[in-house]
Amino acid sequence: MSKVVSQESSPRVADSVAEVRAAVHTARQSGLKIGFVPTMGALHVGHVSLIEQARAECGYVIVSIFVNPTQFGPNEDFNRYPRPREMDLRICGDAGADLVFYPSVETMYPAGHRTFVEVGGLSDILEGAIRPGHFRGVATVVTKLFNIVQADRAYFGQKDYQQQTLIRVMTRELDLPTEVITCETIRDPDGLALSSRNAYLSPAERQSGLSLSRALRLADQRVASGDRDVAQIQSAMRQEMEQTSGLKLDYAVIVHHESLTPLSEAEPTMVALVAARVGTTRLIDNMILRLPSNTKS
Repeated sequence: MSKVVSQESSPRVADSVAEVRAAVHTARQSGLKIGFVPTMGALHVGHVSLIEQARAECGYVIVSIFVNPTQFGPNEDFNRYPRPREMDLRICGDAGADLVFYPSVETMYPAGHRTFVEVGGLSDILEGAIRPGHFRGVATVVTKLFNIVQADRAYFGQKDYQQQTLIRVMTRELDLPTEVITCETIRDPDGLALSSRNAYLSPAERQSGLSLSRALRLADQRVASGDRDVAQIQSAMRQEMEQTSGLKLDYAVIVHHESLTPLSEAEPTMVALVAARVGTTRLIDNMILRLPSNTKS
């Protein structure tokens, strides 16, 4: 049984595991399904869309806000990552969250913490190759959050495609009792995928960043027209990005949509993944590619 409960602009805030579990217990006693949206805060319209989908499908919605130190490398932006607490809480309330879990680092990683989760094969490719240890931190914190919340459904954005793929595999292989829901990437009108890190971009850097979505649209157009030459399409993507001033390409690839392994020939469903640094900011994006139904791989 699932029902919608009334919302106020200021949701309840919990900072302890015990508070979250007590709230979940009460909601379940009322017959409500639990929806969960894990975030690192600095919320934007993309996050709002996840909370709203959870609100539409579940009777009780929990959002976590935790800037997870274990997924940041030593030279990354952990210390300057935006933390607009009051604004985030207002956004959560307006979007329909019932409870916001806002733990401290000490709550999530008590002194002496030494247990980590790794997903072999997906943790050390693409983003994992460029950011060693990143996905160990992601897998660990999401496992902990899933165990704390015990949600029926958890909602993630497609923009972080490798992350949601890894979480799906981890959830299945660890028999975690939460269904992972992936929601469509939300974009600004100019095509830039929404990200909390977009706030770092200057106007000129933002224009350079649009090269990522242009490269993806180029790939999509070529595949939709029946082009099956994966190597040539990848080359065209790279050329589009490399000719952009102020952008340093990390990768532009087309891979299997589940295993993320490289493809030597086109398949009915694939995913194009791109990543680049614009100024001091790393941007990632992706697009699912589908061959026309009358085209065989």
